Parts: sequence; structure tokens; C-alpha cells
Amino acid sequence: MDLQSNIFVAGHRGLVGSAIVRALKQRGYRNIITIPRDALDLTDQSSVEHFFSLHQIEYVIIAAAKVGGILFNQSHQADFLYENLMINTNIIKAAADHEVAKLLLLGSSCIYPKFSSQPISENSLLKGPLEPTNEGYAIAKIAGLKLCEKYHEQYNKCFISAMPTNLYGPGDNFHPTHSHVIPGMMRRFHDAKYRGDESVTIWGSGNPRREFLHVDDLAEAVIHLMLCYNDSQPINVGTGKDMSILDLATVMAETVGYQGAILTDPSKPD
Repeated sequence: MDLQSNIFVAGHRGLVGSAIVRALKQRGYRNIITIPRDALDLTDQSSVEHFFSLHQIEYVIIAAAKVGGILFNQSHQADFLYENLMINTNIIKAAADHEVAKLLLLGSSCIYPKFSSQPISENSLLKGPLEPTNEGYAIAKIAGLKLCEKYHEQYNKCFISAMPTNLYGPGDNFHPTHSHVIPGMMRRFHDAKYRGDESVTIWGSGNPRREFLHVDDLAEAVIHLMLCYNDSQPINVGTGKDMSILDLATVMAETVGYQGAILTDPSKPD
């Protein structure tokens, strides 16, 4: 992949995709192909095939996905499974049909079993039951990485996949029910501070440990993988350091200046 290559970044307006586009531009890549969601429905196979036929795409980075927090994920399992399955399948198939030189699918750490030993290794995949609250999303991502793996094995396509840990950074979603843990928690403590709430209750026990990565660091890792990694097996991308959800809540409270009590609700999912 050189500076003149035609690189399609799917999902360029999202948290991850926008960071990847920024990083590519900063490194001097000139031919970055993007298209807004309202101009191309990635869940429609014929539209995706037509898009690929119009552009001489050489490299593909799939950062497009339907995402959301625990509550939204849990209550829209079919939507998450279907839409993410179609997005990944359509792009991977079109990339194969149009002789794309290399493709990178970005997955998620939620593909691993709920009770994986820490730190989670790539070998943990499919070794146990998934977290039920986001099973639909996880299955779609697993199917995508397996499709990349099988195209690699059967057709010798350089289709790779990377599994980033929990992400945060510029362009994040702070919606009260659709956001991930860091932006969602930051908003809750911010709002609680300005309302004068005496306490904030976080879901679950607060004991589960999570690893977090700034999205700009992921973008640098993505470019490195596009240049240097060609294996069919997925690779994890993270920091190697984790913290408990309760510790994260403490950090978020301190960050926004909230001084009330932090409570847990073990009746809710972790």
C-alpha cells in the first residue's frame, strides 16, 4: 500500500473510520475513497457491487458497523446481527470479486467468550458462550472474520481481521442509551454534577475489567497492519492494561468534577 493507492474506508464518519481517515491523510495518502451512508446502503449487495465497479479500489478498511451500548444492543439483537452481517458480507464479497489487493475487517473484543481468561488471547475464539447482551453483534463480527479467513485459505486473498479493545476518542457517541461505556459514563457523571445528584448508579457489580484504547492509537495500528500483517488469523489490538468498571467510574467522576457517591446495581448486566 503506497501513497498513491486507492483506499476505501467504509464507515468514514464514525469514531473509528474518521480516525483512520485522519491518520491516512497525516501520512500523506492521497486517494482515500469514502461515501456517506445516505449515498450507499452497505446492507444492499447490488449497491455495494455497483460501487466497487465504479472505483478502482485497491485496499479496503471496514470500519462500518451498527453499534450501541448494552441496553440498545440487548433490545435490538436481530437488527445488530442482520445489519452487521450484511455490511461485512457485502463488502468482503465485492472486494473479492473486484480483485482488491488487501482488506482489513475491524471486529470487536466482544467476539470472545464471556468468561475468557484475562488477558484474552486470539486462541479464545469460539471456546465458550458469548455475552448474551450483545450476542447478535458478536456473531455478525465472528462471521465476518471467518469469511475473511476462508477467502484467505480458499482463494489466497489477503483479507485480514483485527479485534480492537474498547475504544474512546474524538467523534464518540454520547447518547444516553446508545453509547459505549466511556462516553456513556462521562455523560452520566457530567449530567449528575449539573443536576446536583447525590449519587450515580452504574450497571452491574463494577467488578468486570475492561481494556481501553484511544481511537487515534487504533488508527496507527490499522495502518501498520495494512503494511505489515498478512496472516489469516485475527489479531488483537490493545494496550495490555485493564481496569475495573468501578475504577473507571471513579476516574470519570474525577474528570468531570462530580463529588457524589458511586453506587452499583448487581441486578443489571455487567
